[in-house]
Amino acid sequence: MRAFVAVAQFGSFTRAASYLNLSQPALTVQIQKLEDGLGVRLFYRNTRSVSLTRIGRELAPQLGRILSDLDTVVGDTRQLAQGQQGVARLAVLPSYASGILPEIIAAFRPTNPQVSFVIRDVIASRVAELTRQEQVDLGIMGGALSGPDLEVLFRTQDHMHVVFPDGHKLGNLDSVTIDDIAPLPLVLMDPATSVRAIVDAAFLAAGHQPIVGAEATYMSTAVGMVRAGLGVAILPGSAMEVRAEQTLRSRPLNAANFARQVALIKRSGRTLPPVSESFALMLMKELPAAQGVDTA
Repeated sequence: MRAFVAVAQFGSFTRAASYLNLSQPALTVQIQKLEDGLGVRLFYRNTRSVSLTRIGRELAPQLGRILSDLDTVVGDTRQLAQGQQGVARLAVLPSYASGILPEIIAAFRPTNPQVSFVIRDVIASRVAELTRQEQVDLGIMGGALSGPDLEVLFRTQDHMHVVFPDGHKLGNLDSVTIDDIAPLPLVLMDPATSVRAIVDAAFLAAGHQPIVGAEATYMSTAVGMVRAGLGVAILPGSAMEVRAEQTLRSRPLNAANFARQVALIKRSGRTLPPVSESFALMLMKELPAAQGVDTA
């Protein structure tokens, strides 16, 4: 097919053979095989000229389009195999989805401009469920991982911060402990979240009962409640909402058990698509940066 299209384009066996890096006898054999296979004559040729037959004129543009489509498919397949093109599907904790993840995608994009992302920002139990069901390739979840059908690719920690309005007495402390916040009304996350599990376990271990001022499912809601004076919140340092809110301040909680284990996971026994495998390597490099910072 390439031999036929080249001869049709150049109108010369000699020029077509040079273009295809073939000898002229080899090119002639390929044309003859194509004509024999189709049972038609494609060229009129003599020692001085080559011209297409009527059937050859009809066939040339059709085969040209087929070869162009084939080249596109082969090129796209090679890019997919090299992780340069495709869709990366992730289920991610909301704090990471709105925090460090966009920055990691932005750093990944220049060398992988044809990769697109589908992000499901959900609580930890849903991250595990979506990854287990293979609705996503990768998950970033908090808390303990259960079951043999999920594989941990990487682990890091996300330390909890107490978030309070500007001018609050906690702002005078260089280090905040659980004893400092136990007497205060708290804005806590939903009991189904990994953040709430960390907070409940820490209070139980310290022999305290948290004073619940309000509960919220989303961190942006918790931040709004703190801003309205309903209490102080305990949120992961990775939460972009903490850094974005100018009227609030935060301090890390000075206790080892106020840290959330964060894991990058995939379905056990599953081979990741090349694009997701490439992005997983990027995540393993960048996720340790998501430790949070004080807002003074």
